[in-house]
Amino acid sequence: MAMMRLRREDPRVVGSFRLHRRLGAGGMGVVYLGSDRRGQRVALKVIRPDLAEDQEFRSRFAREVSAARRIRGGCTARLVAADLEADRPWFATQYVPGPSLHDKVVDEGPLVASEVASIGAALSEGLVAVHEAGVVHRDLKPSNILLSPKGPRIIDFGIAWATGASTLTHVGTAVGSPGFLAPEQVRGAAVTPATDVFALGATLAYAATADSPFGQGSSEVMLYRVVHEEPQLYGVPDALAPLVRACLAKDPEERPSTLQLSMRLKEIAAREAQGVSEARPSAPRADHDRPTGRLAERYVERYAEQYVEQDTERGRAAGTPTPRAQAPRASAPRAGSRPPAARNTTRSGGRTNGRPATRPGTRTTSTGRRPANPRLLRQRLVVFVVVTLLVALGIAAAQGCQGPARSLGVSLEVEARPGTEGPGAL
Repeated sequence: MAMMRLRREDPRVVGSFRLHRRLGAGGMGVVYLGSDRRGQRVALKVIRPDLAEDQEFRSRFAREVSAARRIRGGCTARLVAADLEADRPWFATQYVPGPSLHDKVVDEGPLVASEVASIGAALSEGLVAVHEAGVVHRDLKPSNILLSPKGPRIIDFGIAWATGASTLTHVGTAVGSPGFLAPEQVRGAAVTPATDVFALGATLAYAATADSPFGQGSSEVMLYRVVHEEPQLYGVPDALAPLVRACLAKDPEERPSTLQLSMRLKEIAAREAQGVSEARPSAPRADHDRPTGRLAERYVERYAEQYVEQDTERGRAAGTPTPRAQAPRASAPRAGSRPPAARNTTRSGGRTNGRPATRPGTRTTSTGRRPANPRLLRQRLVVFVVVTLLVALGIAAAQGCQGPARSLGVSLEVEARPGTEGPGAL
């Protein structure tokens, strides 16, 4: 929230609060940043001198302060103190840090659907508490909504309980902002909680499009559009447009209640937030996406060479033999390999997803079993080839004999000859 230095005519102390900066000024008075002796910061509004002399206005101001004391909930600025009998009546509310919704949209542009729905759900819930206290805000708009770190806050109940449209031409008693007024306010009809629902719909449309749903123009033009023309919701996300249009219905009876709004907007916020997360880049490839065939063989060979080299290096550095059954962890995955983040190394009670836990970084297959050591596979392959050759040579020697009676002799003779290959040579 923008702050300005105090002017020469501004007071320095009001009640028990010391004033530090100007927060803003409006038709009713000036709002200051102040603090008490304990250092608690407040937003303190001091009424204009000419309005302070109006007894009718003092009575309305007293009703506003009384109503603010009855509001319960965390979506409004809590009333701290007030003095209705002072020469210039004033009241202080809890200071809310953070920009207004209007300033955020001006600085950053329209908000995404999930953020608009989340803010709308919180505001609807806050209006439930306001209306239960018997108060109608009557001037809900983006500049009266502060986006604090703990959520949006509704401020400035300055015209709550004010008279109807007949006060539009009176200085300092404007009923609200033309782009966010409900049709019944313009006509001078009685206001109800549905009046705030209309203003909330216009506020959500502004947050999603950075413009009023009734465009721009003079006050007279804007008021005419509110009463006689349909809102323009181009740019409002499809997920929000039907609900916003229902809030902007001309007939108050056709608008949803604040409780219905809160529940519906919470659903939209959750769904839209999930849609945003699903639109993010997909996860790394799983095991079944790995290459097959000859490409898969080269993939295994590259990893086998890498594992053997690292095994040898670590064994030399430690001065101990390298375990045969433990495949060391690769320092960096090669092309086509599974990224380290996709490996299942999370431990829970000594087990990983119901299977015995392995050392972090140990490669596992899709079934959770560790693949055999490539060096051990090569050794077994060599043994298998040698044994197969020996068996083949034995069969060939047996087929070359003339009869079964001489087979034993031939075998012994071959066995006795030095340098002859056969089972006896081993």
